[in-house]
Amino acid sequence: MSNPQQLRYSKDHEWLSAVDENGVATVGITEFAANSLGDVVFAQLPAVGDTVTAGETCGELESTKSVSDLYSPVTGEVVAANQDVVDDPSLVNTAPFTGGWLFKVKVTDEAADLMDADAYTAFAGS
Repeated sequence: MSNPQQLRYSKDHEWLSAVDENGVATVGITEFAANSLGDVVFAQLPAVGDTVTAGETCGELESTKSVSDLYSPVTGEVVAANQDVVDDPSLVNTAPFTGGWLFKVKVTDEAADLMDADAYTAFAGS
């Protein structure tokens, strides 16, 4: 399992892209989290316009094994939700770092404890 170097990671196993020129970052779950969940069959994502808070629940993913809360790694306003994942939740398993992204957020505050790829790999034991 490789964790892309350009991303940052939370202890809740979400990843965060770099903030773009418009202040927007993309959020998803890691391959480690996707594998731990098993086959994802349902995704409830935050809606466009919702405010999310770093470290707080903002949705859920349901798999054949369990239901898992989705946490935001940053605070801000949701500007996009991945409808492809809502329509085909298996994208979370097959492409967690690409087509399986979950939502985009205009960041107003970042969590202080985000990790780089090497630190996350050591944390997750992957």
